Amino acid sequence: MTRSLLPPVAEVLESLRVVSLPLATRFRSVDHREAALFEGPEGWAEFSPFLEYEPGEASTWLAAAIDFAYEPQPVAHRDLIAVNATVPAVPAAEVSAVLARYGACRTAKVKVAEAGQTLDDDIARVAAVREILGPEGRIRVDANAGWNVDEAERALHALSEFDLEYAEQPCASIEELAELRDRLRKWDLPIAADESVRKATDPLAVARAGAADIVIIKAQPLGGARRALDIVEQAGLPAVVSSAIDTSIGLAQGALLAAALPELDYDCGLGTAALLTADVTTDPLIPRDGQVPARRTVPSDELLARHAASADRVAWWQQRIRDCYASL
Repeated sequence: MTRSLLPPVAEVLESLRVVSLPLATRFRSVDHREAALFEGPEGWAEFSPFLEYEPGEASTWLAAAIDFAYEPQPVAHRDLIAVNATVPAVPAAEVSAVLARYGACRTAKVKVAEAGQTLDDDIARVAAVREILGPEGRIRVDANAGWNVDEAERALHALSEFDLEYAEQPCASIEELAELRDRLRKWDLPIAADESVRKATDPLAVARAGAADIVIIKAQPLGGARRALDIVEQAGLPAVVSSAIDTSIGLAQGALLAAALPELDYDCGLGTAALLTADVTTDPLIPRDGQVPARRTVPSDELLARHAASADRVAWWQQRIRDCYASL
């Protein structure tokens, strides 16, 4: 989005509502998720980069939110999006309670390589997921770039007995992903790139290097649906649409992005409202029968008030939007 097409920042701030929503399970070391919401001609949008992101990176998330609030979204090819359950790096004994929040999802993404945990912890967690999903369930693991190549090879070999669908961002660099993919070629275990797409200066470099089989795309970090769709088209790889722990407003943007993909071969990471114990709408995008609808949603005034962030946090988000706006 060019600066000439941006609405005035005062207009964005005029409808701003900041919420703090409790999580059922700690995620990224937090137990509440803060998000800034605002309304434009096309509806409500969410701006919720993680708190540690600097304006240069977070500004892309703001561009995506403005696009969703002010511009019609690409044409949809489907009305419902199959989604996966997301299992944080919880003890194996807690897996059942996490999966129960997602209902009938056939696929689970399991977090692994958590700092302070061991491979045995990962194996126990994935084993618990496999036991609950049964042999027909699909399991993918997400290391968030937590392993080097040797660690990844060893860990994925140990986890291979659980019939993994793919491994998401097992290593940090494109060079490491390419080497690992070559080592795993005979195992037929696909590698999915997440951080190497959404946090990269060149999101297509990982595809050009032959370092991934799948790209993970997220609407907010990539600047909106149109840019994400362009990345998928140029990469020439299957895509999985995912999200952070968004409110249903943010998840709606991801669901409409997934709906606009010409092909969608994998279940998407858009069921994470199940990890929240509260939301901003009376009709949240909670998975039902393993799917979420591809539609916009509208916040409830009562819920916005109930979960409103403190005045100092509102002021912090207002300044953050001004800082990010200056970077656009």
